[in-house]
Amino acid sequence: LAPHPNPLPAGGERERIAQLFGSLPMINPFTFQPLLVCNKRRSTGWGIHMIRVAGAILALAILSGCGTGGDTSTEQPAFYLSMASAGAKLDPNVAASMISGYRQNNGLGAVQVDPLLMKAAETQSQAMGARNKLDHNVAGPLDKRIKASGFDATKAVENVSAGYHTLAEAFSGWRDSPPHKANMLASGVTKMGIAATYVPNTKYKVFWTLILAAPDSR
Repeated sequence: LAPHPNPLPAGGERERIAQLFGSLPMINPFTFQPLLVCNKRRSTGWGIHMIRVAGAILALAILSGCGTGGDTSTEQPAFYLSMASAGAKLDPNVAASMISGYRQNNGLGAVQVDPLLMKAAETQSQAMGARNKLDHNVAGPLDKRIKASGFDATKAVENVSAGYHTLAEAFSGWRDSPPHKANMLASGVTKMGIAATYVPNTKYKVFWTLILAAPDSR
């Protein structure tokens, strides 16, 4: 799939779409199992999880047909764009909207994109892709990587994964894995960085990194 330049709808519709991902049943589209690793602990069998997104697609189709005055646009939402192509570009603001909506549904505060954490996430994803390895420490421990980025953090957590081609799939994989879910629902974090790096000559093709952190206000 080639990436589409148009982002998510703005306003209330964006919020309703984000909320869908906290409750809808989904089915598995993969012929292999993507991998998940959490920097808190590993779940059994490396926390391998399979993603099921058809239910969300159906709900989105129903939602997009409401209040549009008969608009039959086939524009693809940003969170369904495939990152498994050389020109693909992840929209971090859409990711922040999804994660913030999920956190707010669970009584927590929203998160905002931070450029230093974006760079740290990109460096981690590129390092994993270059070594064809899913590992938090492939580019060094998280605390050292955060410090090297120039971001002063009092708290930081990280999810990494590989094999998910879209933001919707990666988000759902983290949500459905208890340790990764716990990271997305970490208390006190207000900033985030996210990256998806495409490496064609590897099994999983796309390497994901999500960093959530609380800045040191001193």
